[in-house]
Amino acid sequence: MEMSNEIEVNASASDVWAAFNDVERIAPCLPGAQLTEIEGEEYRGVVKVKVGPVNAQYKGKATFTERDQDAMQVVILAEGRETRGQGNASATITATVEALGDDRTKVGVTTDLKITGKVAQIGRNLIPDVSAKIMDQFADNLEAMLSDSSSDDASSESDASADDSGVRPVSSPEPEAVDLLDVAGPPAAKKFGPIAGLIAVLWIIRKLFKRRKKKKG
Repeated sequence: MEMSNEIEVNASASDVWAAFNDVERIAPCLPGAQLTEIEGEEYRGVVKVKVGPVNAQYKGKATFTERDQDAMQVVILAEGRETRGQGNASATITATVEALGDDRTKVGVTTDLKITGKVAQIGRNLIPDVSAKIMDQFADNLEAMLSDSSSDDASSESDASADDSGVRPVSSPEPEAVDLLDVAGPPAAKKFGPIAGLIAVLWIIRKLFKRRKKKKG
């Protein structure tokens, strides 16, 4: 599934470019995402999403596969697996920064997404509808972060040093799960809500059946 979005931010292109290259600063701007540790050029964390009552948390990693400062373009490969389930997700994200003025910047984001598991079964058709709205939230958060006078020190919030294995933990607040139905709005909720509810009930029954089977065993 490929999605293309554009956002505009009231900040200079150089500031936006610097933020996109500083994962510790930019990760909290993405709804549902949390950076937990860094090892070399590998960034690890979690992303929380849900469709109505069905929750999923993906634990994974992200790495830069390309950084072109002249073109102001980065390519990021992100991969994650459900912590409680068999689903997984991977995305190749290409972000291009373009100056529209001294303090106005456009960012084009192309995402090639692959996702499996219970959230994919319920919310696959919702993802294209909500991606633009999530990017709008991201843009607002990014703009607020860049305009904050203390943002220059944001990357130093975690003073923890790397352990013997080279892993450095990052202290960051736990994010709220992004509800795809809620973000999509009433039309999508009306269309997909009953289906999501039915699948959620079946999923709960399946879980209860497994528990009873284990007790009998």
